[in-house]
Amino acid sequence: MSVVVALDSLKGSLPAAAASAALADGWREVDPAAEIVLRPMADGGEGTLDAFAAAVPGAQRRPVRVRGPRGTLVDAAWLLLPDGTGVVELASTSGIELLGEDRLPWDADTTGFGQAIAAALDAGVERLVLGIGSSASTDGGSGMLRALGARMVDADGRDVPAGARGLAAVSAIDFSHLRTPPAGGVTVLSDVTNPLTGPAGAAAVFGPQKGLTAADVEVVDGVLERYAACIARRVPAADPLLPGAGAAGGTGFALAAWGADLVPGAQRIADLVDLAGAVAAASLVVTGEGAFDGQSAAGKVPAFVQGLAAAHGVPVAVVAGRIAADADTAGFAHTISLTDLAGGAAASMADPARWLAEAGRRLATRSA
Repeated sequence: MSVVVALDSLKGSLPAAAASAALADGWREVDPAAEIVLRPMADGGEGTLDAFAAAVPGAQRRPVRVRGPRGTLVDAAWLLLPDGTGVVELASTSGIELLGEDRLPWDADTTGFGQAIAAALDAGVERLVLGIGSSASTDGGSGMLRALGARMVDADGRDVPAGARGLAAVSAIDFSHLRTPPAGGVTVLSDVTNPLTGPAGAAAVFGPQKGLTAADVEVVDGVLERYAACIARRVPAADPLLPGAGAAGGTGFALAAWGADLVPGAQRIADLVDLAGAVAAASLVVTGEGAFDGQSAAGKVPAFVQGLAAAHGVPVAVVAGRIAADADTAGFAHTISLTDLAGGAAASMADPARWLAEAGRRLATRSA
């Protein structure tokens, strides 16, 4: 039996490498002869730095202290690869997990992400790879742009506050001091294909999980539309309907306006760790994430891994912290919810490694 374990992180609970290892440990208790190949995954969100660090020999973590999404300082890092590439992850600088149980839908912003990018530029990187999943805000990437030198003012010419609250007051945007992207370009790893605005946009789809009420969503969607028009006056090619423009609360749109290319994050990480080669030789692939739900089909790790395995005729099992009622489980040979195994979400999150090991044991028994 050859098994590939390619889990994403269980957001806020367990990193992808530890999650994959825990499931493998449980499998080996039942089937010690199995060949288990670990390929921890990411899609641009939490765990992207770890995936690059594990896959690229000589990668160096560079510490940086930035303004987090609640306005306080947080210690983070970016990654310098031997070829001069800088890798920066939004999740560790402006991510929703940095807020804990709190949500600051009107005031959280992406300043810290921009500060980390600026630190990489200061170090002279030749190109940038930016992971933008797991955002805490719906600020359209405005905090990031301001950290890179843009100025955003209201009708009286005064600088606006951070977050969606400040974005609502933006009347004009000055890019004259905006930093230039590195010569080798900027690649953005995104886990979604949503546009900036509209019923499938950043506010409508992702705003509620960041604390926006139904009434807030309508207001913020309009704010983002006006913000996009302001940017388009400076960058006519900026397209709010670009797939991925709505990623990270609209940060995808801001980065595209800066000149970045948006690409599927899971595909890039899979190429980095040669997931296709491992899957081609497998009897079963196990993938999963923290919450497997209706959004998982749009660029998330499980859907990507399922498609890759299907191309090689290999069955796939999904193991997730929670499997939502709207999740598309068609095409998966097995589905296991850690919440169901543990008897509740609190128990599952209190000891995720234990329940991942139990999932591994159950999958090994079913596959015997």
